[in-house]
Formats: sequence, C-alpha cells, structure tokens
Amino acid sequence: MGRYRPPRRRGSPYITPEGEQALRAELHQLWKVERPEVTNVVHEAAKNGDRSENGDYIYGKRRLREIDSRVRFLNKRLDELQVVDRPPDDTGKVFFGAHVVLEAEDGSEQHWRIVGPDEFDVSNGKLSMDSPMARALLGKKLDDEISVRSPSGEQHFVITDIHYGNSAEKRRPEGRPFRSRSRDTQNTHSTPTDAVRGLLGRAPSG
Repeated sequence: MGRYRPPRRRGSPYITPEGEQALRAELHQLWKVERPEVTNVVHEAAKNGDRSENGDYIYGKRRLREIDSRVRFLNKRLDELQVVDRPPDDTGKVFFGAHVVLEAEDGSEQHWRIVGPDEFDVSNGKLSMDSPMARALLGKKLDDEISVRSPSGEQHFVITDIHYGNSAEKRRPEGRPFRSRSRDTQNTHSTPTDAVRGLLGRAPSG
C-alpha cells in the first residue's frame, strides 16, 4: 500500500467502479492487515521499559493514529460516494468517465480520463473532475476548443476523440489539423454549476 495520506477536503461524490474497489481494498488492508500488525508491535514494545525512549512504541502509536484517521475518512467517504457504472446518455460529449484526447497548438497530444477526486492520478492520465481542465471539458463535444489557465499562461486545446469504457485506445483519424482559436470565441470554462448539473450526461429528472 502507498504511504499515509492525510484527510483532505471532500470533492464531488462520484467514483468509477474500479476507483471504489481500490478504496475498499485500501480500507481492508489498513484495518484487517496493517493495524493488527502495528498493534502487536506496540504491545511488544510496551514491555521494554521506558516508553518515552522506545522508538518502536513511539512510531507504532503514531502510525496507529494515522491508520485510524484514514480508516474513519474512508468509511465516511465510501458511504457518500455514488458509483457511476454506465456511460452517459450522450456518448458524443465529455462527461464523467470519458476518455478524452486533446491536441495542443503545437500538435502534441494529451490523453485523459475524467474520474472522481478520490481516484485521480495525473501520472496515469486520470484527471479529477474537480480540476480546472476537467471543468473546462465537461459537456464539450468532438472538435470543441477549450482554454485552461496554467502557471505558464493560457493554453488552448481541441478535443480530437471522446469515448467511454475501460479502453484508452485512440480512435480519431490521423492528420486532424489544429483549429486556431477565434477571437470571438466565448470563454470555454464550464462554471461549477454547469459542470455539476451535467457531469454525468443524464437527462434531468422531473
């Protein structure tokens, strides 16, 4: 398991099936495997005299507090989360779970999947739906342009592929040119309200 991560502010309450499975696996590992092991270490270390100078005891107690904090967070979070296990009604637009290919002005490509804030992993192409990039993408369709502010300045991209499912295989035709952004193009950032309302791509109830 990875190193301890302190509790953070809760984000949007959506997660993929594999994301939920990973959280439940972490919870099981912490509660059923690691905590009993650390508890036993602390119990044995407590027999060795002065606890104030006992490294195993001090570290073990600190690790138990970390484990308990993470377990409480995971239990509460898993109760709140909604697992999204089917594609949206309109698979031609970017919603939660979409695999998206973006083309930058220099012709380079970025491949992302829109996932929940509890499972994002930028190094593996998993983008939190609460991130500025994902908010700019939500609700957009093939060939739409987006603009995202970054520390290096505003960046512009064109959406060249959208698909759903576990496969991240690129399916767009080769040679699609980058379309320069018109000065009259409106701001393409989705507002939080718009993003939350349409992120699943489902028809509104009622």
